[in-house]
Amino acid sequence: PASAHHAGFSPIQISSGPDGNIDMESLKSALNEHLAGIMITNPNTLGLFEKRIEEICHLVHEAGALAYMDGANFNAIMGIVRPGDFGADIMHLNLHKTFSTPHGGGGPGSGPIAVSTALEPFLPIPVVVRKKDGVFALDENRPQSIGRMRGFYGNLAVAVRAYTYIQAMGYSGLRQAAENAVLNANYLRHKLSKTFSIPYNGYCMHEFVLSLKEQKKMGVKALDFAKSLIDYSIHPPTIYFPLIVPEAMMIEPTETETKETLDTFVTVMEELNELAASQPDALLKAPHTTPITRMDELTAARQPILS
Repeated sequence: PASAHHAGFSPIQISSGPDGNIDMESLKSALNEHLAGIMITNPNTLGLFEKRIEEICHLVHEAGALAYMDGANFNAIMGIVRPGDFGADIMHLNLHKTFSTPHGGGGPGSGPIAVSTALEPFLPIPVVVRKKDGVFALDENRPQSIGRMRGFYGNLAVAVRAYTYIQAMGYSGLRQAAENAVLNANYLRHKLSKTFSIPYNGYCMHEFVLSLKEQKKMGVKALDFAKSLIDYSIHPPTIYFPLIVPEAMMIEPTETETKETLDTFVTVMEELNELAASQPDALLKAPHTTPITRMDELTAARQPILS
């Protein structure tokens, strides 16, 4: 939204429906001659695949607008679904999430953008092309180009790593990675649903979102669960996102986790839930095993000391 506003557009929020998918009436209310485009994450941040995605893209196109797809969750559908087939005009790929580079700690990241044939003439220059003799070259003769990008090469190391990963995995390997990510997430969802609330508890893709609102009634919040996981040598999942889920904890096991590590995570979460009821202070003061314990993250964010 900040980027759109900076470019002179007025962002409009489209609501989610009770099933966790895009609310079609909310979408239709935004369709008019002033609409420039819609940005969709699919699968969405709740880990659900937008079942009416073709209809959504069709409606957006009928309004004369473009469908921009956020590829943050592409690792759930690679080798299974082609976004261009359901109507995406533009899509960025998070190489650092989907293609082997670890995601976290502020980077490293890389987000190449793919576009439809209709938008190809507008790509920034120079464009990498392959000549008839097979040699690659940089083409700057693009009259309709939006212009030159400052960071043309991007994060080259992440791009090379992604390319190597794709070549090594092949089509069948990439598809299996997506299938394993979905399998792992649904296994965890089923196991954890016995103890925790899952507001949108349907078949998910590679992630799902718990709500720790019941635990908050005991005085223990999602933040306290996240900090406590550190004591068990488990990297805490994303918390308080998406915003429509109170005390949210987004569980995204990825394709690389074994059944043993998934079972360990379930056991630890259940132990923490029992502690929340019997010894809430154990969670409120976590982590206990790190050189630095509970930090004042609000002050750190608002008054950073960077040198």
